[in-house]
Amino acid sequence: MWGVELRQLRYFVAVAEELNFGRAAARLLIAGPSLSQQIKALERDLGVRLFDRDRRSVALTAAGTALVPHVRVLLDQADELKRRAGRLSGSEPVRLGYVNWLPPDLGARTSAVARVHVDAWVAPSHTQAARVAGGSLDVAVCWVREEDLERLGLVARLAGADRLYAVSAGPATGPVRSRDTVVLLDDDVTSWESWNVYAEELARDTGARAERVGDGGVTGPAFFDHVRRIGRPVVNNPKGQGASLPPDLVQRPVAEARPCWTWSVVRRADEVRPAVLAVVDTLCEGVDAADLGLREAEAWLPAGDPHRQR
Repeated sequence: MWGVELRQLRYFVAVAEELNFGRAAARLLIAGPSLSQQIKALERDLGVRLFDRDRRSVALTAAGTALVPHVRVLLDQADELKRRAGRLSGSEPVRLGYVNWLPPDLGARTSAVARVHVDAWVAPSHTQAARVAGGSLDVAVCWVREEDLERLGLVARLAGADRLYAVSAGPATGPVRSRDTVVLLDDDVTSWESWNVYAEELARDTGARAERVGDGGVTGPAFFDHVRRIGRPVVNNPKGQGASLPPDLVQRPVAEARPCWTWSVVRRADEVRPAVLAVVDTLCEGVDAADLGLREAEAWLPAGDPHRQR
């Protein structure tokens, strides 16, 4: 279909419904500039302008308005194809583990292809990867390194990413250089093994100051106490991405080397069950490193990240 991808059509429908690129990007969990680029690529491939847009407003063109219902039909047909494939894959449940992040529309996406059982044991990334290797889970959404994949006999595909930021006392709210931040390491290496590995490399690569704590304060209320005590911007942990900040603290973007934390869907390398493979495909469909901002010049990923650009 002229190089047009299903994800571009889904992006088009999201923008058409929101009529706001920022809201659509947040809904799709991708970077705003990448969404704009994908819409321009779709317009180029289709040979029509879909939106009239300026700095203040977004509106569907006549062509865009005419195409919306047809695109919805195509997407419905693609979803029905997934459902049929799911029925063919059998009724065996797929056991899925996670750390603290799952795609927000997990149920809607996977119900078409398999019965997914989300495991109640929420464990650290290295634990969940080991459980997949050992067979107590079929797939897991976690942070993983290439050496872990090789050692455990796993393969990984990109499912999402978090852009980490710094938290500091006000009043400054602008970007802070990575070398002017502090990154916390936790003495509880059993619970925080993956974060400590990530944080140590971030400090080595960027010049950020690493500081050890022993109270679980890399996230949660104790994290905010450490920010106040240290008096410098402190890089947040992925488990703190959705936490509300106290009124005396502010969120600041990290510049020069912007830390990104990736979420992978991991499965065993020798996995052959259609239901498991279909769940992995569904969770990773349309996920693109560039759309998530991982290919931007300032994006920082540790050397062992399987989604780091070579």
